[in-house]
Amino acid sequence: MTATAERVSVSSVDEIRADFPAQSRTHGGHVVAYLDGPGGTQVPRVVAERMNAYLLHHNANTHWRYPTSAETDAMIMDARRALADFVNGTPDEIAFGANMTTLTFHLSRALGRDWGSGDEIVVTELDHHANVAPWRRLEKERGVRVLSARMRVEDGTIDLDDLEQKIGPRTRLVAVGGASNALGTISDIRRVVEAAHVARALAFVDAVHLAPHELIDVEDIGCDLLACSAYKFYGPHIGVLWGRHSLIDALDVPKLDPAPTEAPENLETGTQNHEGMIGAGAAVDYLAGLARGAGSRREALSATFSELHRRGVTLFETLWRGLSAVRGLTLYGRPPGAGARTPTVAFTLARHSADDVAVALAEQGLFVSHGDFYAATVIERLGVGPDGVVRVGCSAYSTIEEIERVVHAVSTLSS
Repeated sequence: MTATAERVSVSSVDEIRADFPAQSRTHGGHVVAYLDGPGGTQVPRVVAERMNAYLLHHNANTHWRYPTSAETDAMIMDARRALADFVNGTPDEIAFGANMTTLTFHLSRALGRDWGSGDEIVVTELDHHANVAPWRRLEKERGVRVLSARMRVEDGTIDLDDLEQKIGPRTRLVAVGGASNALGTISDIRRVVEAAHVARALAFVDAVHLAPHELIDVEDIGCDLLACSAYKFYGPHIGVLWGRHSLIDALDVPKLDPAPTEAPENLETGTQNHEGMIGAGAAVDYLAGLARGAGSRREALSATFSELHRRGVTLFETLWRGLSAVRGLTLYGRPPGAGARTPTVAFTLARHSADDVAVALAEQGLFVSHGDFYAATVIERLGVGPDGVVRVGCSAYSTIEEIERVVHAVSTLSS
């Protein structure tokens, strides 16, 4: 450990909770526990304040010769720099959009202009449909063939052997999720990327559920394109796309003739959500600011994510062990020690619909999500029925006490 690393300290969970005004909310006489992070996290005060300051004091459109426009340009560039540090890319590789789904549809059409009958795309059954539907759309629009790698139902992982067998000389792109938003599985995306590149195919990573839990490094992963969503890591509702500059700069993107042709603005159709872009950068700065005594923003992010991962493992193991003892409850995905995963747990409870469980928990101030989370194929393969599963997701502000409240509440339901 270096001297710098020894001096780094990361904010405690109590300090983090104090940063989020939402933590003061009560419901039915109970302090609210936000355990719906996989669907969207709460926002710290500093992120909202930076967005508010932009709207009240700097609001303008871009690239004009007056102060508020120049200030907007500078603040957007700062946001690109922050997100570049977040994924270990460069600012000219960071594009923003309404959300990951919209960005991926936009990207698929740009890439698909050069593809047609005989070309293939490989997706997986484990993925959120935002990383499936945009590529399947090209079946209708361009005549490409989409192949889907199997999910291993027994542990909620991608069957990597099946995926590699589906990649071949006609493969143009492999689309893979970094982590399952339904089950928490973290996939071996480096292996997937390597297999894609052996076949001279592009590799696209949906990092929406991975980004809040593991510090992204696009150079280490080796992918060509990666998308995430700021509202999953304490920012506003906006999507982020990273792409290798040479690749995105050459894309024939659907656009207005006078619009910018250079990356990354060529991917940003129309006037953007400037306050959202600035808020996304603020969310990265917030996470970096949790590590005191670190050097660069990237080094600070590394320290923060390392500590949050350590805490997340404890939360997950406590939750899994507690729920495992509940009569009639079935857990899905990897148990503790069985492989990489996020602190996200999916379960069903005998004689109770997922909807009923979520309502009962909400009455006790425990906000959890339920259903299929747009990972409909996962739910179908699990065979749990259209009602789906209950999902409990831990975030930076989650505590052991909140996990114990969930376990107690579910145990009471089962009795």
